[in-house]
Amino acid sequence: MKNLKYLLTSLLSVLLIITSCQDEDITFGDITTPSNIQIEIDIVGADTSNPNGDGSGVVNFVATADNATAYQFVYNNAVSSAPAGYKTYSFANLGLNTYTVSVIAFGTGGASSTEVIEVEVLSLYEPPAELITLLTGDSSRTFRIKSEAPSHFGLGAIDGDLNGFFAAPPNDKAGVGMYDDRYTFNIDGTFTHNVDGTNDDPVNDPTGTVFGRDGLIDQLNGSGSGTVNGADVENYPYQDYSEQWTLTAPGGTETINLTGIGFIGYYIGGDHTYEIEMRSANEMVLRATDGNGEFDWGFILIAE
Repeated sequence: MKNLKYLLTSLLSVLLIITSCQDEDITFGDITTPSNIQIEIDIVGADTSNPNGDGSGVVNFVATADNATAYQFVYNNAVSSAPAGYKTYSFANLGLNTYTVSVIAFGTGGASSTEVIEVEVLSLYEPPAELITLLTGDSSRTFRIKSEAPSHFGLGAIDGDLNGFFAAPPNDKAGVGMYDDRYTFNIDGTFTHNVDGTNDDPVNDPTGTVFGRDGLIDQLNGSGSGTVNGADVENYPYQDYSEQWTLTAPGGTETINLTGIGFIGYYIGGDHTYEIEMRSANEMVLRATDGNGEFDWGFILIAE
């Protein structure tokens, strides 16, 4: 009886070892690294007389590569997804300047290759005085999301109705890390994002939380993870920070450009540019496209 018990135990051990080995024998498929990355640039308005463009600062990029399944563009440390390899940038620095853009091509199995290109572009746009006054006042001006207004935060199709898919009712996003944020535009071109404007009395406290898109907000590299609620991440821990802001007007549309990870309202990645849909002396409606190339997002800002 003992011999039979020993035999059964041994057979069971062998079966477990065989099963374990089979579980580990998983085929992941071929890993293919993209090669031969080509980047074509179209500087808007460029011709033999104006090789650096018409002064709008707009450049269209087209990336191709062998064995590539998707692409990302990187400019000013901001990453934008471009599945088909198409990307447009509006470069804002006044005058003739050289800009560096990186293209990452992705293959199968997570493999990737990178190519870097420099482009020399002319920008002649000078924003109107009333727009500068709206943003900076005498020297600086602070804005907040106008949470008390209908549609202060919206979602729609790219270049479509800004609130076509969602229009937030008044105070709909209370407690998620959006309404206590403050955004300051300084006359020297710096942009300051205070991630909790309610905790700075009597001394400045740089800690707080922000609100953003799941899968994109991790680009901030914050100290925590926040709370995932559907496709949103609420109360993502973050610190006050500063970036730079500039103004352009591609196609005649006044646009705020933020460097690095600078953002307003809800983190969506992308190229961190915000088109001004409407403005008055104290308010503005902004539109931005997310880094996934899925939606346009709208925000109403009001000066404090």
